[in-house]
Amino acid sequence: MPEWAQSLKPKTAAAVLPTVLQRRLATCLPPSPFAHLLDRRSQNTYGHRQASTLAVDMAMAATTPDHPAGATSASPPPRLRVHDTTLVQPSPSPPETSLPLTFFDIIWLHSPPVERLFLYRLAPDADVSAILSNLKASLHQAVRAFYPLAGRIRLTPGTSDRYELHYTPGDAVAFTVAECDDDADIDGLAADEPREVTKLATLVPPLPEGGHGLLALQATVLSERRGLAIGVTVHHAACDGSGSTHFLHTWAAACVGAEERPAPPVIDRSLLGDTRGMYDIFIQAAPSTDEMEFVKMSDDQLFATFTLSTDDLRRVKGVVADEAARRGAAPPPRCSSLVATLGFAWSCYQRAKEGGRVVVSGSGEEKPRTCLLFPVDHRSRMKPPLPDKYFGNCVGPAFGVAPKVELAEGGAGGVFTACAAVSSAIDEAVREIGTPSMDTWLDRIREVSAMGLLSVAGSPRFRVYEMDFGFGRPAKVDIVSVARTGAVAVAESRSGTGGMEVGVSLQPAGMETFRKCFADGIAWLHQRS
Repeated sequence: MPEWAQSLKPKTAAAVLPTVLQRRLATCLPPSPFAHLLDRRSQNTYGHRQASTLAVDMAMAATTPDHPAGATSASPPPRLRVHDTTLVQPSPSPPETSLPLTFFDIIWLHSPPVERLFLYRLAPDADVSAILSNLKASLHQAVRAFYPLAGRIRLTPGTSDRYELHYTPGDAVAFTVAECDDDADIDGLAADEPREVTKLATLVPPLPEGGHGLLALQATVLSERRGLAIGVTVHHAACDGSGSTHFLHTWAAACVGAEERPAPPVIDRSLLGDTRGMYDIFIQAAPSTDEMEFVKMSDDQLFATFTLSTDDLRRVKGVVADEAARRGAAPPPRCSSLVATLGFAWSCYQRAKEGGRVVVSGSGEEKPRTCLLFPVDHRSRMKPPLPDKYFGNCVGPAFGVAPKVELAEGGAGGVFTACAAVSSAIDEAVREIGTPSMDTWLDRIREVSAMGLLSVAGSPRFRVYEMDFGFGRPAKVDIVSVARTGAVAVAESRSGTGGMEVGVSLQPAGMETFRKCFADGIAWLHQRS
């Protein structure tokens, strides 16, 4: 046992967690946004595995139809040695509390957890023991501010379909300290190039078995103590990405002893009214656990990051503006950096589904359509508006729909079609708030799933690359859970210069096809001016 591990003094050991960690790679499918609401009858367009309620046709799940996955053999995942599992309680402990799930929360009741992985480089002289001790000590403060995350989801006593987050003094968050063998090198794990998902998944903890836990954390010392991985697993019914990253920013600020701390969360579900009875609509429309199926991730699954620089995004916006003028589109699509990122990635994805071929759109016949499904935060749009730091879920789906053949067009055509559809979807999502259209969200998700769709996780607003615990900014941040759904993950660029990152998980052949489509698209952007 290394010296830094010997200095750890476990408090309350959760004996089940080390066992769970060893089985981590065979667990079920974490979600991309709204993936768990899809109809089990939908078919994965790549046809290589059975579709499921939780993940069907959400992205290039493994291969393209014309390019079956190669026979690449995956190396075994790094060996994980668990040194300490501590149950961190809020200190001081709040009184027993129950928070009822809202109609935004209940959508995610049966959803598997969302997993994020933060990778950090450590200085050669870093005191690993002190770093781990500081992480654990400061976690008490963060858990105190976000005490519902130490609790569980339960059926509200005396009801048959009302659920709540229930916290009782003594509840705690599991914090595991582990070490990986020499295969877990920080340089390889933090690269943009394709990495084996099994190596990343080992570094993310499961939620405790035998209950409805809400949060689990794991700090893993990497090879030669040159890096540290912090894995975060959150139950989506407890909070959305805004809430979970708010918790992490609070933890990081406490760890460095910052004088200026993030504002505390607003823990009050009564702020979100439900005059339309949407909870009842959603609880009846949501699939039960018996209706769900899960697809096991393939052993050779890869994860890679593709970056759009500030200059790339400027060029995408220019393409959209020029093409809108050429087509006489009035008004032209509003093309923010997020719209440009989603549109460019979606067009590349659809072209990759066509085997990387540049498609020329015809006319005169009905064109099959597809959908980009992505979340929109509605805190500021509720009536009355919710506080920015409201703790819970307040995201709804946006449906970008476009003809497949037009998305896959080369040049300006595919990019314009995708960005215009994304921009229109945002406008529609904003207009729907407070109207009967919200009642049909789950039905519409099932409807577009039949088209084949791609979903999106993450947001540049979460500022994940500002998560500094006292040993520097992250070298890499990934949403590991998208590896099992094929969704794309978006975040701000780690360079801090205004670019965007897109995380994609595919089998080797599909990854190579997407990589080529993305690179060709970037090259075309720079050749046209």
